[in-house]
Amino acid sequence: MPNFFSDNSDILFQLNRLDLKEIVNVLEDNYNESKNYNYAPVNFDDAMENYRKTLEIIGDIAGNYIAPRATDVDHEGAHHIDGKVQYAKGTKENLDRLAKADMMGLVIPRKYGGLNFPFTIYLVATEIVSRADASLMNLFGLQDIADILYKFGTEDQKEEFIPKFTTGEYLGAMALTEPDAGSDLQAVKLQAYQNDEGKWFLRGVKRFITNGNAEVLLVLARSESGTKDGRGLSMFACYGDKTVKVRRIENKLGIHGSPTCELQFNDTPAQLIGSRKFGLIKYVFELMFRARMGVSAQALGISQMAFEEALSYAKDRVQFGKSIYSIPAVSNILIDMKVTLESNRTLFYNTGWWVDKKDSLELLIERYKKEGKSTTDLVNELKYTTKIANLLTPISKFITTESANKITYDSLQIHGGTGYMKEFRVERLARDARITNIYEGTSQMQIVSAISGVIHDVLKEYFDKKEVKEYSGSFAVLANHLKEIRIIFNDSLKYVMDKKDTNFQDVSAKELVELYTFIYTGYLLLDEAESNSRKRFIANRYIINSLANARKNAETIKNETYSDLLHLDEIVK
Repeated sequence: MPNFFSDNSDILFQLNRLDLKEIVNVLEDNYNESKNYNYAPVNFDDAMENYRKTLEIIGDIAGNYIAPRATDVDHEGAHHIDGKVQYAKGTKENLDRLAKADMMGLVIPRKYGGLNFPFTIYLVATEIVSRADASLMNLFGLQDIADILYKFGTEDQKEEFIPKFTTGEYLGAMALTEPDAGSDLQAVKLQAYQNDEGKWFLRGVKRFITNGNAEVLLVLARSESGTKDGRGLSMFACYGDKTVKVRRIENKLGIHGSPTCELQFNDTPAQLIGSRKFGLIKYVFELMFRARMGVSAQALGISQMAFEEALSYAKDRVQFGKSIYSIPAVSNILIDMKVTLESNRTLFYNTGWWVDKKDSLELLIERYKKEGKSTTDLVNELKYTTKIANLLTPISKFITTESANKITYDSLQIHGGTGYMKEFRVERLARDARITNIYEGTSQMQIVSAISGVIHDVLKEYFDKKEVKEYSGSFAVLANHLKEIRIIFNDSLKYVMDKKDTNFQDVSAKELVELYTFIYTGYLLLDEAESNSRKRFIANRYIINSLANARKNAETIKNETYSDLLHLDEIVK
């Protein structure tokens, strides 16, 4: 019987390497939580054991319950009947099983019925669920809605909404996008207005809302009449009651178990979350921050399943008297898939750690303020940590989701014609993967989000430390490759900046972001290789390929492909 946690040696490896001790100490208030809750950990080892046991439960549910239902969920999909949405039978059963196992409030504090886990552990769970059924992640992963309510809501709002998230009675949705406001959320028009008693109501339309039929909606709305930019937007919570009409659900390429809705708000009663005018610039940023990490976990889960399917098929499929697994052209694809998958996971969970560190510093600063302690050092550390988290989050989404599309494509290729048939799981995986580099911000938007941090070289201190570290043997050779990539990056960045042309910066952004990622991920893998012999091959292949790609990126920049844009009309004729 497969357990999608314990059968994944790389997840186990990453979990054992994660340095969560300080983060957990803060989260557990130096383990004072155990005085009020008999199921709270009493020390760090106890906490890690709790996380492992919980992930084993999720792994068992994912492997033995969710995964076997995924094909039927995909075929049945969600239904829109008489203005209401009904989940596929398997989706209902999956959600019920997870709720009964108390898995719907992993990151929520125990005060509201949650398990108070670090964000990174939640991401492991999200990857595991996504491997079983990517569409279910879009429902399971909306625990972030409750987390936003916890961070920015009033105590009354927390008490009203959050406990029913943890029991699974409530699911949530982010209602951000509109027909004329996709990535450009400053263009949101949905109106929020107050009556004579000061109560808020919502009126307007939202589109492409994942799980828009949810019981609780977080809605970005224009609260300041006469404004046209992000400064006029606020965040609201409302119930998906009879005033919220699901006009339709989209007929999509993939992720069929997750309904994507068009919503009409008809004077819907709502509650302001946080402060007016901060909806986009503060609360949506935090919401998207976490949603993008969730989609990255989804992409990793899809990639893992696609690799497993390709590996199994290659070993079983016999051609020319032998399994195609032993044919070099096929085995080379499998190796590339595995190296990409594991290097992406290394980058991703390292990013999760930085997000957790950011959260723990914010929590610690809040406690220090209440106790009258100085927060100067913590604030400075938070600023540095936030810069890194803000850089790595879009990079992780860009890298993992683009890779998911490539890995599922290659998996289908290994299956040959049979993989194109609906009888094989890889056909669904290829369709499900395609949305990951589109929603919650396209790959192009992730590059836009990351390029400022790359230009300002926010990882310079980290890279400087790595360059003076002494590596032995073959590791020294790989370290020299990374130094060369950094030289290529710095030279390319100087070339771009010397142009003093923002358009040229924009067109070179993708190559610069990739160059920066090669260096950072390369050093992470090099450190892993020093502690694990199997990781030596992963690091070697990744870094050598990165050096070749770095040279290519530099040539692309210096060939000034930007000049082609001047001839766009002529080229596309």
